[in-house]
Amino acid sequence: MNKQVAGGFTLPGQAGHEALSLALAERWGADAMRDCDGTELSERLLTSGLDIYSTICVIRDHNAWIAAHPHARQQCLLCTAPRVMTSGPLRVPLMEGFFAEQFEVNAAPGALAYWQVYDRTANRELPRDRWRYDADTGEAVIDGDRWRAYTVSFFAYRVWEEISMYNHTTNGWESEHLAQLDPIDPEARAYLAAWLKDWCAAHPATAVVRFTSLFYNFVWIWGSDARNRHLFTDWGAYDFTVSPAALRLFEASYGYALTAEDFVNKGLYRAAHSVPDAKKRDWMRFVQGRVLDFGRELVDIVHAAGKRAFVFYDDSWVGLEPYGERFIEFGFDGVIKCVFSGFEARMCAGVPVPTRELRLHPYLFPVGLNAAPTFMPGGDPAGDARTYWRNVRRALLRQPVDRIGLGGYLHLTELFPSFVDYMEELAAEFRAIRALHAQGPPQCLPPRVAVLHAWGPLRPWTLSGHFHETHAHDLIHLLESLSGLPVQVRFIGFDDLLGGALRDADVLICAGRGGTAWSGGALWADPAVVEAVTAWVYGGGAFVGVNEPSALDGYATWLRMAHVLGVDIDAGNRSGHGLWRYRAHCPDWARVAGAELPGKSAAFLTDGRAEVWLEAEGAPALTCNAFGEGRGLYLAGYRHSAPNARLLLQLLHAAAGVPPEPELMPDDPYVECAWYPAARALALINNDGRPRRGTVRAGGQDVAFALAPFEMRILTL
Repeated sequence: MNKQVAGGFTLPGQAGHEALSLALAERWGADAMRDCDGTELSERLLTSGLDIYSTICVIRDHNAWIAAHPHARQQCLLCTAPRVMTSGPLRVPLMEGFFAEQFEVNAAPGALAYWQVYDRTANRELPRDRWRYDADTGEAVIDGDRWRAYTVSFFAYRVWEEISMYNHTTNGWESEHLAQLDPIDPEARAYLAAWLKDWCAAHPATAVVRFTSLFYNFVWIWGSDARNRHLFTDWGAYDFTVSPAALRLFEASYGYALTAEDFVNKGLYRAAHSVPDAKKRDWMRFVQGRVLDFGRELVDIVHAAGKRAFVFYDDSWVGLEPYGERFIEFGFDGVIKCVFSGFEARMCAGVPVPTRELRLHPYLFPVGLNAAPTFMPGGDPAGDARTYWRNVRRALLRQPVDRIGLGGYLHLTELFPSFVDYMEELAAEFRAIRALHAQGPPQCLPPRVAVLHAWGPLRPWTLSGHFHETHAHDLIHLLESLSGLPVQVRFIGFDDLLGGALRDADVLICAGRGGTAWSGGALWADPAVVEAVTAWVYGGGAFVGVNEPSALDGYATWLRMAHVLGVDIDAGNRSGHGLWRYRAHCPDWARVAGAELPGKSAAFLTDGRAEVWLEAEGAPALTCNAFGEGRGLYLAGYRHSAPNARLLLQLLHAAAGVPPEPELMPDDPYVECAWYPAARALALINNDGRPRRGTVRAGGQDVAFALAPFEMRILTL
């Protein structure tokens, strides 16, 4: 391997551990050092000759100012759990079930005007003269009807910034709880701009101001009971951007008013997994405009101070939308994304900024995000790092980033020398991959893939969460597999379909549960959408549907594309209907050792003409249906694995009508490769913890390989 020994690495330094910080900077080839939440850099580290990243969270750590301006704290709308009225009046404690250290009821007149009580049995709002708020007890008193269920939607201040809250509870910190400011308030905006100017002047050693995102955190509603601490979490939802002031500004800008119910949505909130309606899209545009306006002002302040501005593409990124049409107007010099997986690496790699950096996991905390031990007895941080890097590495072979780094308490590594050793190996692999891309892009195989979902190009490669948090979604598993496959992948929305986006695609993928943003839900009600996809497939395109693609109730078929797939889903109304018998026959090229696809008992053939290639649990698991010059492939489900990723690559070829060739397909499915024609270099990676051997064809040559567990090897042909 062409081992570059330094550069492209950001180290989390730590005051009090200067010798360790500088020794690991040398060993891992760090050219930058950063502080982290809970750590500082000493003068010795600040003057070490490394680029200094300083982490700031603009909206928090201003408790003294907030104490004098409590109205400027951030807010959200909460919805109580439904409560049945058995006798009157019904008293509903608003904070029951919510984490009292996170929220505080806002019953000021301007906020109370937006509160709503809903009769959930009848699904309608209860008139305001039939309820009141008892400030002494913190209860809503409802004059309702017996045996009806009621909820109360109310404004609450968020009095503990959520990332600070998580870090405190994870690490047992006893320092002051940090509240958060909302720059929708003019006083808060002016204060924060002045604060940043002073901060820049007071930190002359800082080369990069690392914004811990900007203003509005992803939604993280905590509960009072440890058995269900996280009541609602969504990394892409906008529920934490709302306030009475914002609602008034929105109404003045858009000419109509939003209500509490538009946000709490029957207590489900407005998850990114739901198909966005017109109101949600308007609200997002409104917030994005406000975030851009103030965010650009802050970036200008940083640049005026002679520093670069990087932004963390996590936590408070809501409103930032790095793939939005106006993101480039912020003027950021770089973006940083924390990653566990390949699709997250691809999310970062395509952002239009000069520098793209991955913050790797595990984070240098005693426990990980899933509360499992990491840098503490019982933890295996080297094993965790290897697992995450295995996922990320295959994606970086397809599209590069510029830098990698870590975060947390560096001193925790002292008791884990195997982690220190592995990070040195990992950094060398990263630099070798980066060097290959610098000479030219890798070769792609023929199928051009378009992924269709409600968010389209605004949110490519993401389902609003990390891989371990979205394990149940078929599409996220498909994206994880696609992130490392040698094919072109782009993301389109339903408007793009009607704008001719399919002209540049060979395969269209639609995957997910019915009714979600990922399978399309109500967006399939537009006949023009169905017509566009139908005509495209008939003319030679390929539609790949997974789980419940295009599902929408109220039509002759539950899957709107059933006529293309030759498969439909029984939603419970076909108990008296017969089923076509079939005999599963798998083509030889689709036999991949270790690949497994689930069945779906509700799936059935519509007219008996679709070929069943794989069966599982007594139901079709993989089918292919000829439709005109094109075809529809149906997968009952999908989970990422090395063998399944190989099967998917071969299915994409079959769907596009391109016979699978051995080019860039090692005969061992646990091994993947990337061919860089300009460098005449072949990168081989073993994704398995066992040695693997075999052959692969690349650059017109047959190449034999024998790889150690998880090894990466670069060959010049």
